[in-house]
Amino acid sequence: MLVSAAVCPHPPLLVPDLAEENAEELEDLRVACLGAIDAVRATEPQLLLVVGTGAATRRHRSGARGSFASFGLDLGVALPGGDAPVDLRSGDDDLPLALAVGAWLLEKSGWTGQVRGLEVDVAAPTEECRRLGASAAQEADRVGLLVMGDGSARRSTEAPGYFDPRAEPFDASVVEALRAGDPTGLLTLDPALATELQAAGRAAWQVLAGASGEVLFDAEVVYDAAPYGVGYVVAVWERHG
Repeated sequence: MLVSAAVCPHPPLLVPDLAEENAEELEDLRVACLGAIDAVRATEPQLLLVVGTGAATRRHRSGARGSFASFGLDLGVALPGGDAPVDLRSGDDDLPLALAVGAWLLEKSGWTGQVRGLEVDVAAPTEECRRLGASAAQEADRVGLLVMGDGSARRSTEAPGYFDPRAEPFDASVVEALRAGDPTGLLTLDPALATELQAAGRAAWQVLAGASGEVLFDAEVVYDAAPYGVGYVVAVWERHG
């Protein structure tokens, strides 16, 4: 059963060593993400699943590794909870960006406990995402999610995808659904439109909706902005009672 979820974006610039002199620009976002993770920790999940998009749908074990080498930073990360110490200097770097940033946030939060990763094909259909979420919610009596996903990358002329007038209304619909704790609102997101708007979080958000079932959650949006022309939202969902 899903008891709580933290929704966070996954820009690599969340990692201060990557942002360098611009690190302070996203400090409010880092603080919001860590606060959302703390809220999930307070609900005492038996299992935390880190959900984010990638090239394929697949599972990642506790201790699975990733790195930011492709962004020019020799920094390794790992999902917490591995049975043995992880050598971050060697071996396969398997985690996609979304899960690598999630692993970095969990390390900074001091998370302990069982953690696994769920990489979702960025193009996965809505129904597949819903089924993945419903299955994930049954993996323990008390499941928590860390849902990593960016909004549209077309919010301004300086954005990675340049400006698209549909981007802000799309992101606003995501924020509205997250603020309402409404899984139905997330399931109505159009995958084709999300792709056109370069909204990397669509599939991960719909996994959250599937894990929630038809339950309305107590919800709070703690960050909603578009620095660099990309929509970033941080939210917390907690089950009633």
